[in-house]
Amino acid sequence: MTLEINKPAPEFELSDQNGELHKLSDYRGKRLVLYFYPKDDTPGCTAEACSFRDNYSVFKQNDIVILGVSADSAESHAKFQEKYQLPFPLLSDPDHKVSEMYGVWGLKKFMGREYYGINRTTFLIDEEGNLVKIYDKVKPAEHAQEIMEEFI
Repeated sequence: MTLEINKPAPEFELSDQNGELHKLSDYRGKRLVLYFYPKDDTPGCTAEACSFRDNYSVFKQNDIVILGVSADSAESHAKFQEKYQLPFPLLSDPDHKVSEMYGVWGLKKFMGREYYGINRTTFLIDEEGNLVKIYDKVKPAEHAQEIMEEFI
């Protein structure tokens, strides 16, 4: 599936760190930052999550919802969220079906090793559920600021 700007984002249903289900359709009427990240509690992912945390009040004031997605378990998400006091849900995609729908699951290379995983990517979705922007070149520590400059 090829994702296109100004076209509907793929519908999803995933559980968060507390076992609560989240569907894209739950967020109709709100703007959504749906960010996919490789792994809980790693340096880049922590920097990105904390960037969203530190700017969370600005997103909330502008009626923008933040959802993080990785293949980690709900238990891992709960520990990550508690450790860094993250005020937004982290969704678990262990079978990477949603990551595949959004085109972020793929072959990665690290220290000479190849493996499959989530490529850090963010999707901005409007009130009607349409894709507004796709960020596929993300600098974790600066990402929340970059989104605020364009989306708020």
